[in-house]
Amino acid sequence: MVDLRSQYELIKTEVDQAIQEVIDTTAFINGPQVKEFSIALAAYTGAKYVITCGNGTDALQIAMMGLDFQPGQEVIVPAFTYVATAEVIALLGLKPVFIDVVPDTYELDITQLESKITPKTAGIVPVHLYGQCSNMEAILAIAQKHNLKVIEDTAQAIGAKYTFSDGTVKQAGTMGDVGTTSFFPSKNLGCYGDGGAMFTNDAELAEKLHMIANHGQKKKYHHHIVGVNSRLDTLQAAILKVKLQHLDRYSASRNAVADTYDQAFAGHAHLKIPVRAANSTHAFHQYTIQVAGISRDKLKSYLAEKGVPSMVYYPLPLHQQEAYLDLGFKKGDFPVAESLCENVLSLPIHTEMKSEDQDYIIETIKSFFK
Repeated sequence: MVDLRSQYELIKTEVDQAIQEVIDTTAFINGPQVKEFSIALAAYTGAKYVITCGNGTDALQIAMMGLDFQPGQEVIVPAFTYVATAEVIALLGLKPVFIDVVPDTYELDITQLESKITPKTAGIVPVHLYGQCSNMEAILAIAQKHNLKVIEDTAQAIGAKYTFSDGTVKQAGTMGDVGTTSFFPSKNLGCYGDGGAMFTNDAELAEKLHMIANHGQKKKYHHHIVGVNSRLDTLQAAILKVKLQHLDRYSASRNAVADTYDQAFAGHAHLKIPVRAANSTHAFHQYTIQVAGISRDKLKSYLAEKGVPSMVYYPLPLHQQEAYLDLGFKKGDFPVAESLCENVLSLPIHTEMKSEDQDYIIETIKSFFK
């Protein structure tokens, strides 16, 4: 699905040098590379402040803590996404309120959004799934109307650009009160372990997020608020600083792979190619098709037999996960999310994909229908 070895080999000299510098200085925790990477990522995204942390899940939790979400309050989240988005809500004693998604771009359905808002609603977490932005203009307008906070989960869409109706362009993660991302190795901007970050344009909030991520302290051994221990390792920051310089090329490579898939499967009777939103570019963290009229799982098994990897992101919507059954939702409550879980299939896509490998993938898929 992802060829990290080939990607590393192309930047091996830069990465190895960056790692060696950290080892030579032995500043393994909060070394200068952490701050340098934060500044570079802020410049790249246009966010005023970037606060690094241990992983993308921590980023979501710290964001909610920083925004003072209180136990018993409700947070709206898509039913079709990775569990981390809802997990941190539950861990903080909040209540996840699921919302269905639209069937083509997979973003939360804004036509249902206001019906989910109650006096207990504290915030909305739009997920920029697979690599393109949700309808942020509409989401932000509704949030402002109801005095709600917005946390963008941009773990899969770093570098994607959203265009507002007035022509303003902003990057994923920089439009809400807080944006969060993950640097898991397979992500578009991935490190060689775990890592995460938060984005905000609010100076006071940025300081609070930084404190929470560092045991609630502003000054060493002086703890002003309850915090957590969530740090981006200096070695990972050094690697990310190198890889950030290549992110535009990585995005272009992923889009080229997606374009080739699009051309191969456009108009196919049983395969629906990804819909590219008019108001967002696509970072193509995943290239996800929908399989119609045949068994998705049979196609997946056939591909595996032929040596072609594929993945289902995700096989169960959040409301059907055992951990969240006590919320009282049932099958049929979120029909689009449920249907997508039965039909989506993600194909290999990465920055160093060889044309002959992609040709083989395409021909293998086509051969299944012969």
